[in-house]
Amino acid sequence: MNRNILTGGVMILLLVLSQAATAQIVDRDGSTPSLAPLVEQVSPAVVNIATRGTVEAERNPLLDDPFFRRFFDMPEQPRERQVQSLGSGVIVDAEAGILLTNHHVVRNADRIRIGLHDGRELNAELVGSDPATDIAVLQVPPEDLEALPLADSDALRVGDYTIAIGNPFGLDHTVTTGVVSGLERTLPGGGPVRMQSFIQTDASINPGNSGGALINLRGELIGINTAILSRGGGNIGIGFAVPINMAAQVMDQILEFGEVRRGVLGVRVQDLTADIAEAFGIDRNEGALIAQVTPGSSADEAGLQAGDVVVAVAGRSISGSNELVNAIGMQRIGDEVAITYLRDGETRETTAVVGDPEAGQVSAAVLHPSLEGAAFSELDERSPLFGEVSGVLVSDVERGSRASEYLRAGDVITSVNRRGVASLEDFRQSVDDQSQLLLNLRRGGQAFFIVVR
Repeated sequence: MNRNILTGGVMILLLVLSQAATAQIVDRDGSTPSLAPLVEQVSPAVVNIATRGTVEAERNPLLDDPFFRRFFDMPEQPRERQVQSLGSGVIVDAEAGILLTNHHVVRNADRIRIGLHDGRELNAELVGSDPATDIAVLQVPPEDLEALPLADSDALRVGDYTIAIGNPFGLDHTVTTGVVSGLERTLPGGGPVRMQSFIQTDASINPGNSGGALINLRGELIGINTAILSRGGGNIGIGFAVPINMAAQVMDQILEFGEVRRGVLGVRVQDLTADIAEAFGIDRNEGALIAQVTPGSSADEAGLQAGDVVVAVAGRSISGSNELVNAIGMQRIGDEVAITYLRDGETRETTAVVGDPEAGQVSAAVLHPSLEGAAFSELDERSPLFGEVSGVLVSDVERGSRASEYLRAGDVITSVNRRGVASLEDFRQSVDDQSQLLLNLRRGGQAFFIVVR
């Protein structure tokens, strides 16, 4: 009895599957459900990527001491080391030779080589990349290429079928299937990808799948495979992909400007919990609570205040802080956005002009010669430490510069020579005419001192 029910359930599933898509998932004999025709159709648009590059080698401060090296007859430490990586990519514009992949696949790459489904190999040029979304754009000679059409990832629903195609562990064009098991997901612990609104799928994704295609049963690209959640490095049925709508917005800016010019609002926000909502007298527990507003910022000029709860941006509902960060972060600098918020139980609306985070950026050249190659700006929502510490943000560091030996983009300097800094002006005064700088840095979850001479 149970066996008949199970058999009937399987037949119903196969029937639904065959009707849900098109004849693309019916085999050549016209009767057996199969994904083979669909895979054959989309595979030419999925490529493997091999990179080679150099990174700064980790250095032992003790071995940098010339006396120590002479005493023990040890060679000087190498400043760089060679790295290689494998990943996947997706052709999205055959006429222009444009591909999408992950930023972490091509990070630090001096040479990028792609392998096509037909066996050809081409050199690829990095057009630009965006660490905040882990998306990179490559270009190859547009010679007899095939591209995947883009779906509307905003229309995805939990339970939709998914197919992941990539090159896990260097295995060419591996295909796995599953469903959308979650939307607008964030990775536990955050990680380097700041703007997180992932598609979660149980289609098996493994190392090497990064940058590959997540498609629907119509053969449309719905996401760029990015990461897995795993304790041991293998797949446990929880994979993540960047929604194609987000990836396409990033791609458009990179193709236009060579980079993503991401704007800021000038607020630090947190999720609205039931307890906080009750304390504020709000009869809802969805929205982004503004905890801090930067004076003179776009939010300040729009009249927003700490304690306001943002519930919609540009007509799209906001359920939490991450959605607000994404909504503003995907806007272009200078865009006007309508913001709906709650204050004292009343629904209000305002319009904010998305600000330029580099408008107040200061080059180290005008601050201190030892900081040459770095740029600094006021601490804002680009940093996860905004609102938690006072300091200045290291907004950019030129590769190979003097500052790159001890600073990284994203660092927060909280004090100079044991004097706290709360603004760029504080920082400017603290480093002025100083022969030596004792900097207290916050980097991720770590805090430490460095001496700069």
